[in-house]
Amino acid sequence: MSAIAIAKREVRAYFSSPTAYVVLLAWVYVTGLSFYLLMSFSASQDSVGGSDNPLTLFFGGTVLFWLPVLVFAPVMTMRLFAQERATGTLEPLLTAPVGEWAITTGKFLAAMFFWIALWIPSLFYVWIVTRYGSIDAGAVAASYLGIFGIGLFYMSWGMLMSALAPTQIVAAILCFLVHGLFFVAGIGQFVYQGEGREILSYVSVWTHMSDFARGIVDTRYLVFQVTMSALAFVLTTQVLAFRRLRG
Repeated sequence: MSAIAIAKREVRAYFSSPTAYVVLLAWVYVTGLSFYLLMSFSASQDSVGGSDNPLTLFFGGTVLFWLPVLVFAPVMTMRLFAQERATGTLEPLLTAPVGEWAITTGKFLAAMFFWIALWIPSLFYVWIVTRYGSIDAGAVAASYLGIFGIGLFYMSWGMLMSALAPTQIVAAILCFLVHGLFFVAGIGQFVYQGEGREILSYVSVWTHMSDFARGIVDTRYLVFQVTMSALAFVLTTQVLAFRRLRG
């Protein structure tokens, strides 16, 4: 069984249950409401085409971006390994002739597929703004690049928490705590001064997305996201290897 086969298996299993559709509908409703509020605010300020246009605000410019992300990301990843352990299908998977890297890669690809699917409806919001004002195509492209980077970071660490946790609820809580830690770092940068502030700004996902939404592509942020994702990926494979050895 290859990583692609595992990814396809995971996606089929996810979309064969009503959970995926409930999550998608809830996501579209919450993000759509956020966009409507930001669009109304920009219209009242006569700034639809300005630097603080609805898209800049929507893609990480306010807390309205982060609240649904912090809630939905754990829900998307909590089942990756925890559900398999609960249903007793993890042991057969670990005893199958497939390596830990293939299992981890397959699970991660499935999580990223769902993450990307969540953001496809946002293209409709981009189209709406083009109807009522001008947009910066470069800033929009940078925003989606930032979303992809945040997805790598969040999906990989959510996968690790699911591999460590005994249940899906525990996995979701651990994932929320890890993601929340880096989110709070964005607030800490306004409290501390000097070198500490620079470090907090670098690890702050809020700062990352705020810059991407304005069209600023800082490769340091991409390096941070890819590095953290790779770290979680390696740790997940080690957790699987330990469980296979123990089993």
